[in-house]
Amino acid sequence: VPGHHRFIHNMVAGVAGMQHALLVIAADDGVMPQTKEAIEHAKAAGVPLMVAINKIDKDNANPERVKTELSELGLTAEDWGGSTVTVEVSATQQKNLDLLLEMVLLVSELGELKANPKRNAAGTVLEAKIDRGRGPVASVLVKDGTLRVGDNFIAGPIVGKVRALIDDHGDQQTEAGPSSPIEVLGLTGLPQPGDTFQAVDDAAKARQISMLRQGQAKDKILGDTGGRVTLESLQQQIAEGEAKELPIIVKADVQGSAEVIADSLGKLGDERVKVRLLSSGAGAVNEGDVVFAAASNAIIVGFNVRPDRNAAAMAEREGIDIRLHRVIYDVTEEIKKAMAGLLDPTVKEIKVGTADVRDVFKVPKFGAAAGCMVTDGKINRSGETQVRLLRDNVVIHEGRIGSLRRFKDDVSEVKNGLECGIAFERYADLKVGDVIEVFILEKVAPTV
Repeated sequence: VPGHHRFIHNMVAGVAGMQHALLVIAADDGVMPQTKEAIEHAKAAGVPLMVAINKIDKDNANPERVKTELSELGLTAEDWGGSTVTVEVSATQQKNLDLLLEMVLLVSELGELKANPKRNAAGTVLEAKIDRGRGPVASVLVKDGTLRVGDNFIAGPIVGKVRALIDDHGDQQTEAGPSSPIEVLGLTGLPQPGDTFQAVDDAAKARQISMLRQGQAKDKILGDTGGRVTLESLQQQIAEGEAKELPIIVKADVQGSAEVIADSLGKLGDERVKVRLLSSGAGAVNEGDVVFAAASNAIIVGFNVRPDRNAAAMAEREGIDIRLHRVIYDVTEEIKKAMAGLLDPTVKEIKVGTADVRDVFKVPKFGAAAGCMVTDGKINRSGETQVRLLRDNVVIHEGRIGSLRRFKDDVSEVKNGLECGIAFERYADLKVGDVIEVFILEKVAPTV
């Protein structure tokens, strides 16, 4: 696996155009940290992986060790009873490359992965930059169709006309077919990694679409967080049944702190809401972390670290929530309180008092009123109290008290052992022997 952030960035940015990914692992080195990072990104993006175990010709090659390490990461080889396609190859000796190609074609056939080279090109922007001598340049993965020099196109909110196509060897090409990575020159600006690239026949229509998308982008910046998860936005998602977990990436100044925080956060939550720890490690928050957070809709928690300049700019642009702390206790408490705040409070009933109905008489305003004796607690008619009417221990009505009297006086409260008159709001079916219960419903904040 290429062990640098550019590869990781491109892989995640282009995930919308990926159906499968081929992971190449050296049989002598085994699963390296960058390999694990690539696997994490692929899993987070839901991209199935195939594995080519390369360099099996070397004396210290150990393919079985590679398979063991992969199984520990949740990728169990088919010949070990799992579902991950693995092929042992030697690029230098051309060994089993034909078998690898067969497996790729088989997976494509089973997944019905097809492209039509005769249609207008469609793909995904992997990367975009300003080249001093060539102007805006976009690296594009052509997913379908064929892209040709002279084609009009739209990439996210950016329009252009293909001025030149440069392949991965630096050679100019006149066209690029399906599954081709290609550099495109002729843009009027810089699209974002992950933007959809589409060749169009009508340049005027492309400009109209571009103006519409630019307007939508402005509204998005002013009005929301671009659909990314924040501690504030997750509450609405949970309430709507769209989320039950909080994905988190942890970065700390030293690995020991990262492990402690990861362990602490991993213990938070219950069946209602929980933390899903995607990764943890030492070092400043970098662009790779932000890209990972964008792909997996995660929050980044930093301990004694700060995002570098590029990461901070990317996080602001993508709407990624980065929470920074200097005390480990503060990290867990913020996440814990936030998770608790995301849950609906429980409701606890507090009994206020009970009264027995001794007499029933008609009253003009309410239809009927009950002459009662308070037998427990007190009866009051504050705004938060509710009332329940029981007949033969069966609840027949719940509502509110419309009138509470002592003799001819309106009162707000009658204590135990005293008589009173009670009338209900919009209910008059009262009988001697009924029991009236007064209670309060109190919201109790949930804990995690």
